[in-house]
Amino acid sequence: MPGPVLDSGNALVPFPPEVRDPVVYTIHHGLKSPVHRLSISWSRGNCLRVSVFRQHSSIPDSGGDDSGNSNEEIGGKVVEVKLSSGNGEIDDAHKRRIAYGSVSPFALLQSRKNYAFMLSKMPMPSSSFHFDWLENVMEYSKEINSLLGNPKLPPSSGIEDPKTVLKIVEEPTSLKAAWELMEIFYVDKQAQAWLPECLVDWLAGYDSLLSGTESTTVHSKLVDLQRELFNQQATEDNPKYWEGISSALAVGWLEIVVKLLRLHGSYQLDQLGNREAENGLVEAIAILVSKMPRMRPELRDGSLGECYKTKPDFVKAWERWRGQITKLDCSGFWVNCDHHLTREGLKNMIQIMLGNASYLNAATGHWMELFISHLLYVRPFSMGLEGMYYLAQKCMQSRKMSKTHSLMGLFLGILGENTEVVLAECSRAFGPWMVAHSIELLTAGNNQAEILLHEERYNLGGISMEELYRLVYAQVLSSHALTSQIAPIYLGSCRKQGMDLLEILLYKQSVQHNQMLLKNLEICRLYGLDSISSGIMKIAGIYHWKHGRKGCGVFWLQQARDEFRLNRIARQLFDFVGKSISDESFKRWEGLIELLGSETRTAGGLEFLHKYRDFKKSLHQTQGGKVTDAARQAVDSLMQLMKNPSTPQRFWLPLLHDSLKLISWPGRPLLNVAQTHTLLNKLQELSFARLQPDFSEVDLPPHALSSVRLALATNLGRAFLEE
Repeated sequence: MPGPVLDSGNALVPFPPEVRDPVVYTIHHGLKSPVHRLSISWSRGNCLRVSVFRQHSSIPDSGGDDSGNSNEEIGGKVVEVKLSSGNGEIDDAHKRRIAYGSVSPFALLQSRKNYAFMLSKMPMPSSSFHFDWLENVMEYSKEINSLLGNPKLPPSSGIEDPKTVLKIVEEPTSLKAAWELMEIFYVDKQAQAWLPECLVDWLAGYDSLLSGTESTTVHSKLVDLQRELFNQQATEDNPKYWEGISSALAVGWLEIVVKLLRLHGSYQLDQLGNREAENGLVEAIAILVSKMPRMRPELRDGSLGECYKTKPDFVKAWERWRGQITKLDCSGFWVNCDHHLTREGLKNMIQIMLGNASYLNAATGHWMELFISHLLYVRPFSMGLEGMYYLAQKCMQSRKMSKTHSLMGLFLGILGENTEVVLAECSRAFGPWMVAHSIELLTAGNNQAEILLHEERYNLGGISMEELYRLVYAQVLSSHALTSQIAPIYLGSCRKQGMDLLEILLYKQSVQHNQMLLKNLEICRLYGLDSISSGIMKIAGIYHWKHGRKGCGVFWLQQARDEFRLNRIARQLFDFVGKSISDESFKRWEGLIELLGSETRTAGGLEFLHKYRDFKKSLHQTQGGKVTDAARQAVDSLMQLMKNPSTPQRFWLPLLHDSLKLISWPGRPLLNVAQTHTLLNKLQELSFARLQPDFSEVDLPPHALSSVRLALATNLGRAFLEE
């Protein structure tokens, strides 16, 4: 169990002292202490069913009210404890939306992968087909990314209030941050030339996530600064103002820096005449910041800096920009700047832009911020992943923290080009969904990762790691009723064990709801599981039949072509018909007989019941006194039934007993001599059959046989006279 279950501070399930940072769940069972016994079992999904039992007392309390309360508390109570996973940033409803939304992109990518695999096997020139797999993976990644929430805009200047530094937007999630991080390094191959700028944009969106760690982040500094700016007139007199500017500059948030600089008091109209030199220095720094060279394809709307797409152009612009900063640092205008905090603050900014490591170290809080500041100002030119990894290790060692964010382990695994570490961090911090879907990112253009994840392993039962992670995620989906219907999509992509587990999953699905049943049958059709489809329909037929829905039961048994059970149903109807059913009871069964059909191959040989139904209809329409078409049709139906080999012998007497009205028809006889002889012969055969020990008597009046024999004899004489 992940932790103790507590009730009002009293531990019901203690944990050993060597367990560090246990996860504590509080239950409210409403029973008075002491609790006699506790039972814990798994419930649906990620819930535990906790049964709390009180000590049974055989001595009732004195007093009516007290004894009543005591009786109410005898026994116990069952409560459910929901086990949370991750940091709780995403609730269960949002997780289900993500799970459902990611099915379509995943299935589309698998379809394209299978199509590409088939094309690779065809004997065709390589130039006739060009398949850019990275573009498909990028499209897949963008669709998944859109499901994880709206992107958090980078810190930018506000519009409504001039002192609004950070705009209030939706809080980001670690899951989205991790996905975008993997997209940058594994899928967006064009971004390799400007990785520092990509990481600047990434940190601008997700630096607030790092604020929960022990160190102070740039985002948290700016949040505190913005709170103070609303109540302060001379912003340059606040040391936190200059600290916030330096921190924002260190991580490349140029828009924030210029916005804050323009809040300087020297820009006020009544101060321009007295603080001209000071304002000139502030404006010079603001211009230098806004003209900072940036090696990236383009700038987002509202972003500052000058873009350079090629490295030679960027190097030249960088050297020219650094020269301007050095020239300003050596300028004599600093002597005329009387405001101490302004002079020191601007000097710090110059040192940051010149790449002074000590100033960068002081301006940043989290080691990730220090890492990005080094990429911007110390090592602005191209650096491989190996160099980035050692730089990240160095920055992390300078910021010793006992608790690190889950994103940092993933980031180090990516820089270290260690696929196993990346998968382990994704699984530990973000769960099976992240692993199952991020594998497509890991293997995009990475041969080493593709070999690692697609290699069949003996210790895994002959399956690959990719298939293992998908099976794990499918198992998670199938454990919850609201997501079990999308598990087959992932099981179907597993070539080794997926189909076997899919069969087990489909058999375990509920058949009482037709919509769910039809979805499962459609899944069977898509994957060619005809035998499973037949089995599911048989289960549905048996379920509905046992629960009184006879028509639904027969329908699904017919769809499954279950001859054995349909024949059993037919025998039950035979037994019912053999009791000479009444008109009202026959109407109750007539619909079922119609549904069963008359084809022997698919309906269990129910030709007799259909002919019997036609006979009963004609018999009901006859009116005594005159010969009608219904009476003649009833006689024809009777003769067909008596001559047909499919009519069981034990039904002969009930048929003849029901036909006494036809045999004793007033006026002209309806049966001729030959027909009457045929019925008498059938009656004679029945008399001999009754002597057999295995003959089963039908539920008819004792005089039924004699009444039929007498009626036939009388009709024979009448028929002779008629002819």
